[in-house]
Amino acid sequence: MIKKIVSFIFLLGFLQNNYAQQIAKDSILIFASFRDNGQDGLHLAYSKDGYKWIALKGDSSFLTPSVSNDKLMRDPCIIKGADGLFHMVWTVSWKDHGIGYAGSKDMVHWSAQEFIPVMEQEATALNCWAPEIIYDAQNKLYMIYWSTTIPGRFAAGDTSGDEKYNHRLYYVTTSDFKKYSPAKLLYDKGFNVIDATIQKVGKKYCMFLKDETLKPVPQKNIRIAWSDHLNYGFGKPSAPITGKYWAEGPTAIQLDKKWMVYFDKYTEGKYGGVESTDLVNWKDVSDAIQFPAGTRHGTVIRIAVPEFESFFK
Repeated sequence: MIKKIVSFIFLLGFLQNNYAQQIAKDSILIFASFRDNGQDGLHLAYSKDGYKWIALKGDSSFLTPSVSNDKLMRDPCIIKGADGLFHMVWTVSWKDHGIGYAGSKDMVHWSAQEFIPVMEQEATALNCWAPEIIYDAQNKLYMIYWSTTIPGRFAAGDTSGDEKYNHRLYYVTTSDFKKYSPAKLLYDKGFNVIDATIQKVGKKYCMFLKDETLKPVPQKNIRIAWSDHLNYGFGKPSAPITGKYWAEGPTAIQLDKKWMVYFDKYTEGKYGGVESTDLVNWKDVSDAIQFPAGTRHGTVIRIAVPEFESFFK
């Protein structure tokens, strides 16, 4: 009987290891982020399991920022487009009216950097922070979305944030990263909100966002809002999915049958994570996650192993 139990445990372990190896053979996770204030540019790391992350290129920059007066590359977001190219947007400045864009075949060699003046029509806008991209396959459009404060635009939350900031989320669409639609409001539920990231889940869209409320009681946590549509209809936010610490810059990915959300524990100088099998109940796994030292607000994507071996050989 003991031999049978030992054999069963061995077999179970063998199958689990093989399954884990199969996942590793199929794909690799890539994490794009920045260091310090974003002045040296794009940093990339990889992981085979979603928990242990290893810096690429000795944790040196893959792309030095060159647009806007401040020339920063904060909050980089990379997706692989329907055209097979990698598209990246980022925060170029603390107080500019636009964002940065560049494209690449391999995330190593990038096109000339461009400045996209997404809020040029809003003369009093204070900033354009943490842009992200998602592809709308049904309409064959990319949606770029970010947070901006326009003083006096929204009374709700006007005195609840840091200094003069009272953010809402906005978006533009493009089919080719050359022409862009006018900016429109994406999300306003009467509170200061930044750092959105959207995932399609079945036929619905799940938005992870940061409640930026500071006063009278700090929130500074990650919440979820749902919609049947990509560019409108997101409902009120859920209760926080993060703990009693300040968190920002969420990025989400599905790992096997569970969802992982990574975020920047920026007051603690480290990265955290929560995971869930149903997007309702969340477990904090921050202690199990290892990122390169100094990793700041980034995004995660999945690429095929042959791509990884070709790009970063």
